[in-house]
Amino acid sequence: QVQLVESGGGLVQAGGSLRLSCAASGIFFSINTMIWYRQTPGAERELVASITREGVTNYADAVKGRFTISRDNAKKTMYLQMNSLKPEDTAVYYCYADVVRVGKNTYWGQGTQVTVSS
Repeated sequence: QVQLVESGGGLVQAGGSLRLSCAASGIFFSINTMIWYRQTPGAERELVASITREGVTNYADAVKGRFTISRDNAKKTMYLQMNSLKPEDTAVYYCYADVVRVGKNTYWGQGTQVTVSS
């Protein structure tokens, strides 16, 4: 089995910053693409940013220039540095990983709440 554990969420004022982490553990050979999603009540889960094992990144238009995704392959951890936060960034943030292993190879974290006050 593989576990993804997010951390770093919380309450911040508009204009502030937060750094989310997603740590992977369990039995697998390596991790391919890792992705941050977010979801608000009643809405579809939306992609925020993704990063390949080689470090190629992609961002949703809504966060370009404010968020930075990164990963440390040795630590099996992905990060999301969120700057200039806006109230509309308020959501539960989930990490997703595509891992190389025998059997199931896609996993989700449990989510971490980010709340941005105006």
